[in-house]
Amino acid sequence: MAANGCGTATNPRRATVRPADDFADAGGLEECLPTVRGRPDHGDAWSRPWQRGNGQESVECPQFHLTRRIRTSGSTATVDYTLAADPGYRFLWAAHALLDLSPSARIEIRDGTPTRLYPDEGADWIPGRWPLLEGHALDRLQPEDGTAVGAVIATSRVTVVDRQDELLLELEAHQQPTSVALWRNLHGFPQQAPYRSVGVEPMLGRVFDLAGAGHDDAARVPASGQVRWRLTITGRRRP
Repeated sequence: MAANGCGTATNPRRATVRPADDFADAGGLEECLPTVRGRPDHGDAWSRPWQRGNGQESVECPQFHLTRRIRTSGSTATVDYTLAADPGYRFLWAAHALLDLSPSARIEIRDGTPTRLYPDEGADWIPGRWPLLEGHALDRLQPEDGTAVGAVIATSRVTVVDRQDELLLELEAHQQPTSVALWRNLHGFPQQAPYRSVGVEPMLGRVFDLAGAGHDDAARVPASGQVRWRLTITGRRRP
């Protein structure tokens, strides 16, 4: 299991991107904020330079300032985030992790968890229960079948298993909506040159596009002007 660009090289546009450009994949894990789909494409943070100092990293965007501090212990990485913005500011955040997974890999989330299925990139979501929605067994990453769907699952914890490798992702946030987004592209997207791409993405919020977020579907900055959350990632081998 590898957190890379799904076996592909970094998009050559990446070195020259500017804010508001279309997404250029560098592999690994991206910070998508304040939206995932919509505009700016994959948010406003990924295309901007980060500053490092005092054991943390930060990025300045027109409407917010994001700081993260990464600590490691054994096979666990803990990332503490702080977003500063005007009180009332609404946003989505996703740890956009693209994983290089074999066709035998599976995604473990409690059966029956409420799930929103996005059967097409431009379509509205369909309600259902994990893992089977509209004929898609979302927990299975079988060989390419020509499909590409997205889903947002109402959980803050997900485990990805690929043979003996296991990756656990857990999200903690106080009084903010949490979920896990899934992008399951098995050679179904884009139409002109489809490829395999799997994203497993802990989220603040419950939709892909901030423009379509209902009242309780996005995170909101409280009167303090700050939102804090924690992402914990643990990799291990199963016996």
